[in-house]
Amino acid sequence: MRKIREVLRLHHECGLSKRQIAPVVGIGTTTVFDYLARARQAGLSWPLPAGLGEEELERLLFRSPARQAPEQRVQPDWATIHSERRRKSVTLRLLWEEYRAATPQGYGYSQFCEVYRRWSERLSPTMRQHHLAGERLFVDFAGQTVEVIDPGTGEITDAQIFIAALGASSYTYAEALASQGLPDWITGHVNAFAYFGGVTAQLVCDNLKAGVTTPCRWEPGLNPTYREMAEHYRTAIVPARVRKPRDKAKVEVAVQVVERWILARLRDRQFFSLTELNQAIGALLEDLNSRVMRHLGESRRELFERLDKPTLLALPQTPYEYAEWMIRRVGIDYHVEVQKHFYSVPYRLLRQQVEVRISARSVEIFHKAKRVALHCRQRSANRHTTIAEHMPSQHRQFADWTHERVLREARTTGPHCLGLVETVFRERKHPEQGFRSCVGILRLAKTYGSQRLEAACERALEIGAQSYSSINSILKNRLDRHPRPEPAAEQPPTSHANIRGPGYYH
Repeated sequence: MRKIREVLRLHHECGLSKRQIAPVVGIGTTTVFDYLARARQAGLSWPLPAGLGEEELERLLFRSPARQAPEQRVQPDWATIHSERRRKSVTLRLLWEEYRAATPQGYGYSQFCEVYRRWSERLSPTMRQHHLAGERLFVDFAGQTVEVIDPGTGEITDAQIFIAALGASSYTYAEALASQGLPDWITGHVNAFAYFGGVTAQLVCDNLKAGVTTPCRWEPGLNPTYREMAEHYRTAIVPARVRKPRDKAKVEVAVQVVERWILARLRDRQFFSLTELNQAIGALLEDLNSRVMRHLGESRRELFERLDKPTLLALPQTPYEYAEWMIRRVGIDYHVEVQKHFYSVPYRLLRQQVEVRISARSVEIFHKAKRVALHCRQRSANRHTTIAEHMPSQHRQFADWTHERVLREARTTGPHCLGLVETVFRERKHPEQGFRSCVGILRLAKTYGSQRLEAACERALEIGAQSYSSINSILKNRLDRHPRPEPAAEQPPTSHANIRGPGYYH
């Protein structure tokens, strides 16, 4: 608060000079000169009029210069405009046109944008990203889908649109895929790298399940297949923060551009295959990348050739081959089950946890990051693929279970049980592959007793059953206790007065 009243009192009532007043009041000498000069200009004398308050006194001495009143314009509802901009395909120019239609004397478009920009900057500070050439590739799926009709059945499915955009040039790639699953997610990346003719140093993706298994700001968990693909192309995956679309603003804009310039133009067309749809997208994509951007005066293709292309990492000699990873535990027969087929591993890994990598042609098994087995992928279910080197000496399984013990236990149960076990061993390509079934069959004696197990094995041999599930079903349904039906004897032909004999037809 300016000490105007005290300065006037000390000058007029106490007769102090201007230089003496300054240290007493605690202000500068120049300020004292200014206060007294302003009081003379305002026509004030001492004592001051009664009832004159500090604020009114200050207003009289520091009266603002008269200014021409600015033209009053009707202010838009900026909060509503900001909210409307979040809606799909709503642009600032559209909102300005609606504003001018309601307020003809309102802001022009450029001033409208400037005032809105200043208003929106007060909401939350935003760091503008600076993209270096060849540094980042932003990837995501579009929210909009395209219908694909099956020409045989008429069934309609929604094709997902995969989009990738380079950071420096905004050079864009788009492709229709069957789903947002892991195989299609990887396919989109491989095809995008081939389209660009190189790889960026980083990949920025959203937190979709195909790419990120555990969303976390500091240490996100990546899908093993996605991580392996990045290693193959010598790039790094940097997921965007959860619910932070500005981290991948480049691809968000690319999604919007693709939806407006490609998908909107295809809205009235029908497609009967993904290939047909991708051909249409590809033609419009070339037009999009060749179109001159108004604010830069260059096309995305020109920027790509000048900025990103010279700095991209070279593609590997072969494209990435899609493979899935899974965790399995080795069974007592030193085999692991992968998609209903059994593959052998070294017998010393009994009951150990291993990682399995499945590609289109091979199955690789790893233990503590070291590959311990490699098999050609098989499609047959409930079969075994066994490498002889994986088999233990003397056919050991685990602990004291041996081939001889299985036969000994079966012989103790009865001749039919022994015959069934020998049949199981004989029918398998490797005897060890029958251990799982045989041990399971012998353990049924603990539940149902040896006599019933022997009877069930006899019944199974009669009907040609050779599996644990068949023996268990016989015991569970008590078929071993039911008498076997006698074969039906031939009955003489029925003789009756109303039945025509063979002589009727001659």
